[in-house]
Amino acid sequence: MDKGQFGRRDRLVQEKSHDTYKEDGKWPEPTLCTGCSAVFAGGRWSWKDAPDKANTVLCPACQRINDNFPAGTIDLAGSFYGKHREEILNLIRNEEKLEKGEHPLERIIHISETEGGGNITTTGIHIASRIGKAIHRAYQGELSASYGDGEKTIRISWSR
Repeated sequence: MDKGQFGRRDRLVQEKSHDTYKEDGKWPEPTLCTGCSAVFAGGRWSWKDAPDKANTVLCPACQRINDNFPAGTIDLAGSFYGKHREEILNLIRNEEKLEKGEHPLERIIHISETEGGGNITTTGIHIASRIGKAIHRAYQGELSASYGDGEKTIRISWSR
């Protein structure tokens, strides 16, 4: 093949994937989230008291919640879920409390009922994975996970 004046013609150009919610750089320190009061300091978001003169911004988790744009989705199905719904939801809330305590950007967006099951959306893939594994550990059943958009999203399915 002739290269001509424009170089190789048989090469595909890969576009860089863009994630609106991924932080491109560091926030100025300290920065306070106006939605949840998490503080960015020491290179990470945490639950600290904000200094008086902190910068303000809406953190990526609060942005996802406001936009209703989950990174994680957990689908729960089966007759076992229907019979043990409250117990399973308590487990889910406890897992969120533990994860959110360490990682403020990992939160549940919404819990809803579906025909024959439930659906949980999350701000991050890690909390979705943690919840799925906790349910499976506690109640066995069938668990599967699939990543999407270059591992920026996850869908967890559990049934029993």
